[in-house]
Amino acid sequence: MLIIPAIDLKDGQCVRLRQGAMEDATVFSENPEIVAQHWLDNGARRLHLVDLNGAFAGKPKNSEAIQAIVKAIDANIPIQLGGGIRDLETIEYYLDNGISYVIIGTAAIKVPGFLHDACYAFPGQIMVGLDAKEGKVAVDGWSKVTGHDVIDLAKKFQDYGVEAIIYTDIGRDGMLSGLNIDATVELAQALTIPVIASGGVTNLDDIKNLCAVQAEGITGVITGRAIYQGTLDFKAAQAMADQMSA
Repeated sequence: MLIIPAIDLKDGQCVRLRQGAMEDATVFSENPEIVAQHWLDNGARRLHLVDLNGAFAGKPKNSEAIQAIVKAIDANIPIQLGGGIRDLETIEYYLDNGISYVIIGTAAIKVPGFLHDACYAFPGQIMVGLDAKEGKVAVDGWSKVTGHDVIDLAKKFQDYGVEAIIYTDIGRDGMLSGLNIDATVELAQALTIPVIASGGVTNLDDIKNLCAVQAEGITGVITGRAIYQGTLDFKAAQAMADQMSA
């Protein structure tokens, strides 16, 4: 089980939002590359980046900060990136410039042909971010909830050849209210590709509870606010996950 630190980028800064609201952002650092280096030094084995401005604009908006992070990490660990990725050219640009995995969110739901083409063009490097509220998928920076069922969509995307599904319960994200373990397990059981959990991680109990069900196909968990505010000790969390995976 990978514990994956999140670096959410807004206006070039490392921030965290509550339930995806851009107007409710807490700035944790004005130098995201220093934050990235910090997590690398603390034993992170992967980083999760989100271009928040890009997610709302539909095109990359924090390229400078992303490149600074890539340079700081210097290919020591994989980096996965989402936010505003709507065409093959953008994917190619990021993969050619140090990003290991590209996460497609809104465009996967709105333009399924694009996702299909992306999986074909860049096998093994495309993930899908499914953000849900009460089992229904949300799009456009979580501003709109669709009628699409999470599990149905995930199965379809699995057939396209996506590498993994990142599943976020947006009712819990940034709220430090605990993971939605049941919904995450239900999704993982329906798929053969890995599921990465996200949204609501608070403390070591959440990591312990998730590790207890990792055999269902949950390979990682993304954490943001908890490791920045100190309710979760990153090193202790990864050590516990390693111990429970042994």
